[in-house]
Amino acid sequence: MAKDNVEGAPKKKGKFKKLLLIGVAAVALIGAGAGAGIYFGALSAHEAKPEDNYPKLVVRSKEDPEPAAEGEDKEAPPKVGTVSVPNDKYKVDPKKYEITYYPIADSFTTNLADGSGFLQVGISLSTFYDGKVINNIKRQAVPIRSAVLMVLAEQDPGLLSTSQGKQRLQRQLTASINDVLRDKEGFGGIDNVYFTSLVIQ
Repeated sequence: MAKDNVEGAPKKKGKFKKLLLIGVAAVALIGAGAGAGIYFGALSAHEAKPEDNYPKLVVRSKEDPEPAAEGEDKEAPPKVGTVSVPNDKYKVDPKKYEITYYPIADSFTTNLADGSGFLQVGISLSTFYDGKVINNIKRQAVPIRSAVLMVLAEQDPGLLSTSQGKQRLQRQLTASINDVLRDKEGFGGIDNVYFTSLVIQ
């Protein structure tokens, strides 16, 4: 009988080793799976989102403003923003952020809605966002020009002779230009439209 126990002992050790190896392999596979899940989860968390490419707000500097570009053909370097926003409808505090004005080179001329005359307007756009908005405006100059002309063509000359009518036109132009930029670039960013000239005849 003692002989049987001695012979059975090595068999139990062999089974134990097999079970131990299977257990270690299972733990290693589970660990590898968890590690891969964490790795790929981290990759997907860092995937580029559209918001990553949105223009950023430019914080107002306490130092002297940058000098303007000299000469007619030269432009000031584009501003660099540092504050990300979730969308272009974010309410901006004008005391905290710097504004940039971008004049549209050519004026706009169109017939008025009632056919009584024409309207000629020069405009400048303002934004609290960085140079990406200015680049978007330049890239989308043709559809912006078309949208502005359509808004101008719908105007009533009687309303435009009042300050309320001009302010309404400013709001319409701002909304129209932002719509074009949102459609073409995914982000508006225009705060207001200012008149540099306005002639009704």
